[in-house]
Amino acid sequence: MAHASPGTLRDDSVLSFVIPMLNEAANIGVTLAWLAEHFPAAQRIVVDGGSRDGSVAAALPLATEVLIGERGRARQMDLGARVARGEWLLFLHADTLPLFSEDQLRASLVSGAQWGFCRVELAGAGPGLKLVQAGINLRSRASGIGTGDQMLWIRRDVYLSQGGFAGIPLMEDVELCRRLRRHCPPRVLPLRVSTSARRWRERGVMRTVLEMWGLRLAFFCGVSPQRLHSLYYGRR
Repeated sequence: MAHASPGTLRDDSVLSFVIPMLNEAANIGVTLAWLAEHFPAAQRIVVDGGSRDGSVAAALPLATEVLIGERGRARQMDLGARVARGEWLLFLHADTLPLFSEDQLRASLVSGAQWGFCRVELAGAGPGLKLVQAGINLRSRASGIGTGDQMLWIRRDVYLSQGGFAGIPLMEDVELCRRLRRHCPPRVLPLRVSTSARRWRERGVMRTVLEMWGLRLAFFCGVSPQRLHSLYYGRR
C-alpha cells in the first residue's frame, strides 16, 4: 500500500467515509448530500444491513458505493472498510454530519496521528443535553475511547493490521478503540460533528445516560457483548 509522506496527503480518494445503515431513509439522503457538498473528492460508502424502509433507494443517487451486507454495525463497517480505496477510513453514523470542510480535515490529518475521533455536539440540544454532550467529550478525551457518534477515523493500513472491527453485536467501537489505544494513542481532532439526539429524546436523558454507562461498565467488567445486546434490545 502506498503511503503519503509526512506532512502531505495524496489528492486522489484519500478519504473514505463508511456509513452503516439500517432503516435510515429519513436521514441517509441528508447525510450523503452534505458529504457530497463538503467532501466532493471522498468516497461515500454506504453498507446496508437489510433495511425495509427505502433506505437503499435513498442512498443510491448520492453514495459512491452501496453495499448490502450481513446485519450488524460491526460487520457492515468492516465490509465497507475492506472495499475502501482511501488512505483514511472515516466511520460515520447515518444521522451524523461533520461540521467542517474537506480542507480542514486534510489539514488535521497531517499531524502524524494514526487514529482518533472528533468532538461531538447533539443537534438541537437544550441545557440537559448540552451537559450530556460535554460529558461525552470529557469522557472520551480522558479515556482515549471514542464512539461511533464521534466519527472514528483510522489509517486504513492500521485498521487492517489491527484486525478491524470485531464481529460483535454491541460495543464494537469501544472494543476497537481499546485495541488501537494499545497500538498508539488517539488524537481528538479540533473539529466537531453533529449527531442526532433522538436516542435521548425518545428514551429520556437520564434513562439513556444510565443505560449507556451501565452497558459500558458491564462490558469493562467482562460481560459479553452478546449478553449486553440481548439485555439492551430485549427491553426496547
